[in-house]
Amino acid sequence: MSKNFALIGAAGYIAPKHLQAIRDTGNTLLAAVDPHDNVGHMDRYFPEARFFTEIERFDRFVEKCRRGPEEGRIDYMSICTPNYLHDAHVRLALRAKAHAICEKPLVISPWNLDALEELEAEHGRRVFNVLQLRLIPTLLELKQKIAAESPRERADVLLTYVTRRGRWYDVSWKSQIEKSGGVAMNIGIHFFDLLMWLFGDVEKSKVHLRTSRRMAGQVELQKARVRWFLSTDATDLPEQTQAAGKTAFRSLTYNGQELEFSEGFTDLHTHVYREILAGRGAGISDARAAIELVHNINHSEVESHVFGAHPLVTQTSTTATPFTRHTGHKAA
Repeated sequence: MSKNFALIGAAGYIAPKHLQAIRDTGNTLLAAVDPHDNVGHMDRYFPEARFFTEIERFDRFVEKCRRGPEEGRIDYMSICTPNYLHDAHVRLALRAKAHAICEKPLVISPWNLDALEELEAEHGRRVFNVLQLRLIPTLLELKQKIAAESPRERADVLLTYVTRRGRWYDVSWKSQIEKSGGVAMNIGIHFFDLLMWLFGDVEKSKVHLRTSRRMAGQVELQKARVRWFLSTDATDLPEQTQAAGKTAFRSLTYNGQELEFSEGFTDLHTHVYREILAGRGAGISDARAAIELVHNINHSEVESHVFGAHPLVTQTSTTATPFTRHTGHKAA
């Protein structure tokens, strides 16, 4: 049976993937909202959907649906807004008696998860988080392999994620730690979730590098010692990646065997939606561990030495720009 959806953050980069997922799973978008009206891509998916540029008018429409006939009520609300607004918009969805499907990170501060769990119980609705890396076939195979093994020592894991971001990044909300959670939260949260999903709980964590564009460290999990490196600086892309005209590089090395998964990211949101609609989606409890880890990383002192660090740390630390609470620059 078709479900009714609403979407918050329709003009954002990730919104088209949610619109496609709603359409491809055979459901209907009733309304969307965004303070920016650059939402022409909605015509490709749901040209008849209502659109609002004011959250108050959207809220009024949602409330009208809630009080109207059952067939017109909103069943799910997709949230594609900036990180610091996720918590508030999930609350809006629950008050509207709709399940929430929220982009990562679900929240920036881990203690906000407790309140959301209380609201889930109060309103009888679920909060789902988009953790699409768990659905990549090669990583599912790796998880099965790890589960079948009984190693005496922790595995050696090297995680590298470099995704190019232009100069706009330095003046956007994404560069402000209080709004994005910093590099580790903004681009790293789903990788930390992946690591714990694969290798178990955190036992120890170190930070070797923290700047406005790069972060690196080491985390010891139950079954692996992971050296990780995250960057939005194009100069950190491997030469072969740049030569191929690509703008992102994702690599996971497990005991010397590289599992490169830069490709195949096109329709994972649709798979996520299918899992949610089938009752198997990732919820608050699934998202908690990674959010707690990143919060601790952001509040940890940077190690004065880099012994055992990711190989890229020594190449970048001498030229890095120090990290500050607010890294935006004044317009020229």
